[in-house]
Amino acid sequence: MRFSQRTDWNTEESELARAHRLRSAAGLPIADLTASNPTRCGFEYAPELLAALANPAALDYDPQPRGSLRGREAVCGYYADHGVALKPEQIVLTTSTSEAYSYLFRLLCDPGSEILVAQPGYPLFDFLAALDDVRLKAAPLVYDQGWQIDPEGFRRAITAETRAIVLVHPNNPTGHFTKRWEAEELARLARKFDLSLIVDEVFLDYGFGGAGASFAAGFDGVPVFVVSGLSKIAGLPQMKAAWIVATGPEAHAALERLEVIADTFLSMNAPVQCALPKWLEGRAAIQGQIRERVRANLAELDRQLGRLSAVRRLEVEGGWYAVLRIPALKPDEQTVLELLERGVWVHPGYFFGMAESGWLVVSLLGPEREFGTGVTIFVDYLGKHQGSNITRLLP
Repeated sequence: MRFSQRTDWNTEESELARAHRLRSAAGLPIADLTASNPTRCGFEYAPELLAALANPAALDYDPQPRGSLRGREAVCGYYADHGVALKPEQIVLTTSTSEAYSYLFRLLCDPGSEILVAQPGYPLFDFLAALDDVRLKAAPLVYDQGWQIDPEGFRRAITAETRAIVLVHPNNPTGHFTKRWEAEELARLARKFDLSLIVDEVFLDYGFGGAGASFAAGFDGVPVFVVSGLSKIAGLPQMKAAWIVATGPEAHAALERLEVIADTFLSMNAPVQCALPKWLEGRAAIQGQIRERVRANLAELDRQLGRLSAVRRLEVEGGWYAVLRIPALKPDEQTVLELLERGVWVHPGYFFGMAESGWLVVSLLGPEREFGTGVTIFVDYLGKHQGSNITRLLP
């Protein structure tokens, strides 16, 4: 059998994954500081949540390529709460933000086209790009008293093959909200080079200073496609409900083409579409629990890191993660393996496009007791093995 080259991935188990699997299989304790699934983190969901799936309207098969009108109206209501007025015609429902990205890559790109993706960032796009015959190019986020885009770095990354810039707002894992001046710089580049902006806002409601401003308001002269969904907004990754919002010039033409793409797959099922309004309406309860958990864990992390002068927690404005700058004395993979041997599981920074030494990423989503235990092990390890008097090694 001959397989497509686009699926010619290296699927061998990594050393980190193998070590984690063996420790789990042995029944040894692991304080998980990588948690990303809210349904496994001890939050309380409304007992009647699943009742919304029993809506009799779901028995009527009414295939609408853009999704049900009631579902799209519910999405409009969500954005109205963010001060953005949308019409249902601007929205296409999808089963996930991954599917939304794939639709947009197909809409905007020919085989071999390029997409700019801000780095550091979540390691999702490589597989999506390969499946859609698109090439990715990294564009830099830099850290200087807070994360920010490097406009000149973005400009240098643009070529004749570039079709779009992907942003995650706020970024995962840095927690960086794209500021107005940054958005204006990116809009200027988009107009100059005839590019679109694809903006992922799944963490929009989890800003530490309140929810951020949505890109769905659009920018003059720039095609903007916002993607989001219930995975983070309602803490329901298993329900597979997401969407695309199209704004800006030629949005009508883009939506007509997206409708054909969506009609080809018709992947979102009727019960979820019927339940979408209820789930969006009830999002405040789970969001409140998540915000409280993340704030508490961040405070605990800062409290314990106060024992170390050689480790710095970088500024975070939103999301569920914290980035740590540690002395680059050894490869981060070795540090992560040594921490796992002591019973704590963290992400090396290179998972997210950072250098291979000097960066760790921790999730703030896990149960507070488990998180506190993991951070204690983590801090004790760094204090003993990397010292507390080497701040000169940190930039």
